[in-house]
Amino acid sequence: MKVLVIQQRMGIGDMVIFLSYIHAIAKRENCPVSILVKENSRADEFLNQDKHIDKIILLDRKRNDTGKHSGILGFFKLAQELKKEKYEKVYIFNSSLRYALLAKFAHIKNVIQYPLFKKKGQNVIQTAKKFTEEIVGSYVSSQPTIFVDEKMISEAKTKYAFSKEFKHICVGLSASGPTKRWDIDRFISTFEKIAKIYPCKFYLAGGINDSTLINKFINSSLGKNSVSFENMPIRETLPIISNCDLYVGNDTGWLHLSCALGLKCIALFMDSPVLAYGKYSNSINIIVPEGETEETTSHNTRGKDKITVEQVFQKTKELLN
Repeated sequence: MKVLVIQQRMGIGDMVIFLSYIHAIAKRENCPVSILVKENSRADEFLNQDKHIDKIILLDRKRNDTGKHSGILGFFKLAQELKKEKYEKVYIFNSSLRYALLAKFAHIKNVIQYPLFKKKGQNVIQTAKKFTEEIVGSYVSSQPTIFVDEKMISEAKTKYAFSKEFKHICVGLSASGPTKRWDIDRFISTFEKIAKIYPCKFYLAGGINDSTLINKFINSSLGKNSVSFENMPIRETLPIISNCDLYVGNDTGWLHLSCALGLKCIALFMDSPVLAYGKYSNSINIIVPEGETEETTSHNTRGKDKITVEQVFQKTKELLN
């Protein structure tokens, strides 16, 4: 049986969140599945060791219609690519008619999809969970898992001198926009207080666009015990994160990667919906702006200045204990 799963939400976080449902479908079909995902999901960088996934097809659609799958011609090009794979069944985590038609033109006869034209008001987690549980006929945990080779984890432990004498903290400095990014000075102040209690090492989760933030952290009193991910591919960071004790940072892709790698996480939500992205795992401990609740913190909360150093310090100290 050749099975395709289409997951078309953007970004690393959404890709990670859908993993438990993709795995459940693969187990039901008793075979690995192929996935069609957006290029910015970065799935090819962290799912290459996933035994439940045999092929990752990246959808190349760009807003300026320059991608090879953009527009009408791109649609039919993608349909031809999928047709050559001879898929017998497709699961579509999307309500769009576009993907129903894609399956038809790709000659995939068995199509299981979200109800058409029902996108408005969908909760990311609950809709996917209900859809999958109806397919498999049983409860499906929403806790995702990313698979990393144990040898690679051991090698990273040696290379970066992980020791029980230190607390190892993955710091999520990055974010998709400035309103979702806690101030770097507050991160530094928080960890300077923590470092007075515990010997710590810090693993700075960010990319080349975060170089200013990373450099400021490294040039602080914490810098001598810091490792930057700035120039590393995601796949290289996974075994490092796997050795950490805790993630502390913004609601960003690094949060969800850390969660799926088994870390306890402190997630700072200031301008994104907690109910959509923070409640799928018991490993995620949520901090919201003062005056807000988990229910009220969403898009346009703009509360980055209302999360205090003391809030994050106390929760970090609690979880490190």
